[in-house]
Amino acid sequence: MNWQPPLILASTSPRRRELLDEAGISAIAVSPNIDDSLFSCGSMPAREWVTSLAILKAQSVVNTYQQVGGTVLAADTVCVVDGEIFGQPRSADEARSMILLMCNRSHEVHTGWCIKTIHGESSSSGCETTIVSLGMISNADIDTYIQSGKWQGKAGGYNLSERLIAGWPLSWQGDPTSVMGLPMERLTAELSRK
Repeated sequence: MNWQPPLILASTSPRRRELLDEAGISAIAVSPNIDDSLFSCGSMPAREWVTSLAILKAQSVVNTYQQVGGTVLAADTVCVVDGEIFGQPRSADEARSMILLMCNRSHEVHTGWCIKTIHGESSSSGCETTIVSLGMISNADIDTYIQSGKWQGKAGGYNLSERLIAGWPLSWQGDPTSVMGLPMERLTAELSRK
């Protein structure tokens, strides 16, 4: 692949920026000109849905930064429980419902990604899936968490690393960074390809 600097992250998510920083990958963070809450996946499978959203986000930044050049990285993450897609909760009640549905069972976390050069020389996209298991959490602990507002802006209403530190009973199969918003195992390999 012919990835060209600078790398432009099509996201203002602090978690995604931290993941790149921790991997020693420098990037410019910009907000994509797309409101994915305006779209509905309909009958599209979750893996295809998040990949499509990542491609749309990347293309919106490509369209804005034609004069700059470089490579755009975009991603989108959702949780899936019983076939139902959970994106970012829109309210405290929705966040509580999501977390209650995930308690004492496993759910899928899909992160779609897209890497695209601004002038169209190279493009790659895909989806990484991690299975996350969440044990029981007391109603009081859920209420405290919801009142904290930390569920805002997070697919499924939680951030894996933050909730591990808080003592939530979490385990997973797959790349934990994918649950946090960027599948770094895959993306590090993709960005290092020549």
